[in-house]
Amino acid sequence: MKCSYCNRDAVYLQRYSGKHFCKRHFISFFEKKVRGTIKKHRMIETGDVVAIALSGGKDSTTLTHFLIENYSGRRDLDFFAITIDEGIANYRHKTVEVAKEVTRELGIDHYVVSVEKNFGATLDEIVKFGKKSPCAYCGVFRKYLLNRTARELSATKLATAHNLDDESQTILMNFINADIDRLARLIPQREQEDLVMRIKPFREVYEREVVIYGMLKGYKLIFDECPYSELPMRATVRDFLYEFERERPGRKISILRSLEKLSECLKITNPQIDLNNCEICGEPTSQKVCQACKFVKELREEIKIEHCRSLVYEKV
Repeated sequence: MKCSYCNRDAVYLQRYSGKHFCKRHFISFFEKKVRGTIKKHRMIETGDVVAIALSGGKDSTTLTHFLIENYSGRRDLDFFAITIDEGIANYRHKTVEVAKEVTRELGIDHYVVSVEKNFGATLDEIVKFGKKSPCAYCGVFRKYLLNRTARELSATKLATAHNLDDESQTILMNFINADIDRLARLIPQREQEDLVMRIKPFREVYEREVVIYGMLKGYKLIFDECPYSELPMRATVRDFLYEFERERPGRKISILRSLEKLSECLKITNPQIDLNNCEICGEPTSQKVCQACKFVKELREEIKIEHCRSLVYEKV
């Protein structure tokens, strides 16, 4: 099959548009799409210090390369990477090593933050004794450490590699759970004190497109899956959307556009509330005590775990 834009052989069929792309035109499409998303949502602006959440997985590796290759030439911007080491046996160590290799190659500062060094236990140990799902603990502790590290290192933005698949899954899960407050939080209305603004440059491109772009660019990608990834509700929603998209291409885009059309209404019905500072650790939270501190209190009865008062991280 030939490219829809030239006579070269196509490497990718974009099913929702019916277009075929050769290597050159796919790379051009992808970069234009992502740069357009960044510009439309004002994700990167003059003077920004951008912390990149780099797990070492395929999506975050591609995001890190993309941002540095497309924006590091600007003298008004600065970038560094943060890797959270949750302590997942036979999985995280490999991706941390990839992350170190990526940052060395790109010449940016890289900080590794260990859950064990900051809370006293690895995720594997927490999961053995905790009553919540592994992803519940992981999500809370990762967000806590990413935000705190980014803030203490003076970042103005925190870039994550969430793609269209991730966004559509989250939107649908919130609808299914009737959690409209959480749905509204997907549309940040203003900056909050002590909370580093999150940006998602890949939010409008499919996961498959992120992977193809990374492979065509020759990045070193690792495809290992987290051993806990099949456990939560998200896996069920992910599989449903995969089949729905296969039969009706473009539905994931429709889900994202639906949220965007509802955004003005959600700003009225579910306005962004002012955050408090956690009574225990001082981190921003919508409640009196943040979820990380609640988990620490819950787990303390079963396992030795507590907040490290001073953030511990390693510059590599």
